Order: sequence, then structure tokens, then C-alpha cells
Amino acid sequence: MAELVHPARALWWLFEPVHALTYFSPEGRAAYEAAGLRGSWRGYFAGRSAPLGPVGATPVIAAFFNFAPGMVERALPDIWQRASPEDALRARVSGATAALERVLETVKPELIERSVTLLERAVDGLDCCGRVLAAANAALPRPEGQLARLWHATTVLREHRGDGHIAALITEGLDGCEALVVRSALDVRREQLQPFRGWTDEEWDAATERLTARGWLRPDGSITPEGRRRHQALEAGTDLAAARVWSDFRRSELDQLAAALTPISTACRAELPPVNPIGLPSSS
Repeated sequence: MAELVHPARALWWLFEPVHALTYFSPEGRAAYEAAGLRGSWRGYFAGRSAPLGPVGATPVIAAFFNFAPGMVERALPDIWQRASPEDALRARVSGATAALERVLETVKPELIERSVTLLERAVDGLDCCGRVLAAANAALPRPEGQLARLWHATTVLREHRGDGHIAALITEGLDGCEALVVRSALDVRREQLQPFRGWTDEEWDAATERLTARGWLRPDGSITPEGRRRHQALEAGTDLAAARVWSDFRRSELDQLAAALTPISTACRAELPPVNPIGLPSSS
């Protein structure tokens, strides 16, 4: 386990790539297209919101947080005319499983089995109160097969952390666009974030002005010491909100989980863009 970051964050760095693989793999895209969801964003919004049922845009705008409302509204509820939530759920599991079969071909099966056992134990201990996406995913039937179970467990855990992260962002007084502007000021260029979340130039610039007025940013868009301090505070809050689930694990068990997940995560991370909009550290 890494000592320089909170254990909950170190574990997230390991299990997030397993979940995120479905958004970037050809197998994931093919599975959604076979279900009638052509275009990567239709598959994304259908697959990720399907646990909520055939909802419209409003609850998804709230739950996903940093997507521009207009981008969500272009996908929902139109996607449910193309595929049902049940279709989308089947597609996301089949696509993720097919991708993991390819990517983890050389990983020892016992490492996958150990990861599944420990991750599912964590899922079974989750308190999902106030965490809508985590609760909706946790309520789904556990899929069959080790790789499908691996993906499902990492998905529940990452949505659980993500729900807590949104709470931390709200506590710091940030809206969805402002959260991205802060991230851009820290480590990811604007052009690598803004198009993937749908905000217009006017909305992005207005968010930048608000953050400058509040002391988070300098006039040139770089982050201030105050902005960095408050960002560190919200990240610490995210870690704290994600930590409780691991409190019943012995340190040796966390080390076992990290050791088992590391080759799995490394193989999945190699399939993701080096710089990404999902919050993982750059692999470049």
C-alpha cells in the first residue's frame, strides 16, 4: 500500500481503471452498438445511468454532476427509445467482460479470484445512504463469472467514492463546470476536459471568472495557494468519505488486495488515455 496518499485513494487508483476500461475499449463500444446504442456517448449515458431505470435528464445531471446539462439532455431520454435499461445493463457487462478477457489474458487467475473476494467483501459492507449511483449499482444482481464480478465490484466502489466526491465538491461550494476548471488549472489542459463534458466557452469562461473572484484562481487562470489548499481539503474529504468501508480490513488484507489488483490495474490502465477526464493521475 502506498504511504504518501490515503489508503482509500491508493485503492481507488487501482480499481478505477478496471471499471473505466469499458468506456475506452472496442469491446465495450461494440456491445453498446449491438444493443442499438450507436455513438460512444449514447453507450456511456445509457450504461452508467441504467441502474437508475428509464430516467430523464434531470436526475442524471444531478448524479453525474460535471457534465453540462445540455450534453445530458441530448442523450436522455432519447436513449431509452433505442434500448431499454435492461438492454444497456446487459451490454455493459458483456462489453466489460469481453474487454477484461483480452486485457487480463496473462494475469494469473488466482489474482483475479483474490481481488474479487476482497472487493466483494468491501461492497457487502458499504453504507450507500446519500449515494444514489452507488446504491443503484449495489442493488443489481451480482453477475456470473469472475471477470463480470470483478467489473461489477469495482463499479460499485468507484460510484460510491464518486458520490462522496460530489458531496465534497458541493461542500467546497463548487458547481460542475467550476470543478473542471479547477482540475484544468491543476494538471489537465482545458481542451482535454471541456469537450468531454459539454460546456460551452461562455460557460467555462464564466466559471473561471467566478473562481477568480473567490480567490481560487489568478487572472491568468493558474491556481492560487488558497485554491490549492481548498482543493486538497476537498480531496481529503473525498478520501475520508471513502475510508469507512476499508476500516474492517486488516492492514495485511489491504496489502493483499493491493498486490492482487496491481497487475490487473496496470493492464487495464494501459488501455486508457494517458491523460484522462476521469480523475486518475497521468500515466505519462
